[in-house]
Amino acid sequence: MTRVLIVEDNRNLALGLRNNLEIEGYAVDTAADGAAGLRLARATLPDVIILDLMLPRMDGQHVLRALREEGHDTPVLILSARGEEADKVLGFRLGADDYVTKPFGLLELLARVDALVRRAGRRDRELPPECGFGDVVIDTRTHEVRRGGALVVLRPKEYELLVALLRRRGALVSRAELLHEVWGYSGEVYSRTVDTHVAELRRKLEIDPAMPRHILTVRKSGYRIQA
Repeated sequence: MTRVLIVEDNRNLALGLRNNLEIEGYAVDTAADGAAGLRLARATLPDVIILDLMLPRMDGQHVLRALREEGHDTPVLILSARGEEADKVLGFRLGADDYVTKPFGLLELLARVDALVRRAGRRDRELPPECGFGDVVIDTRTHEVRRGGALVVLRPKEYELLVALLRRRGALVSRAELLHEVWGYSGEVYSRTVDTHVAELRRKLEIDPAMPRHILTVRKSGYRIQA
């Protein structure tokens, strides 16, 4: 299920947006301040973030800058009462994908979120013909994986898990996201499947599986690839 994170301190506005997005079939998380929004973005890796600029504890510009500096390429739609051209230009320079000023039309906002989801889906499916980390090279055309030039045989789900991690370009991927993307499980399912398959990937691709340098665990959150 496509996940949207709303970072908005106006409780009524956030609730209204959440209800309408859920009606459209999205899973929605909300945060009422910038610091909480940044934590949720790191932990849940949403498909789209709707971000207010004027937030308590940490403003939206700092949230967006932090996400981009950490390598997160999640589409961000800024939703702000600041409608001056300079504010919009700064938002786009910081890495925003869209900018909507308040007050706004609900149908237009939903259409913009849908467009960002579709654009991100196309981008996430695309990997270069060859990619990898360390001495590991993945040929995405033939699905061959080589380590130090030697062919490594991966089971289908091991390969899909590896590709799912590579698509995030170093960003954190939660276990729930991996279970959904690779195995098709719902977010409510708890399983050690991801951990078992990550252990196999480390055994086959890391020099020292007990001290991995590339396939990293983010404690209590998930995994990421360190190039």
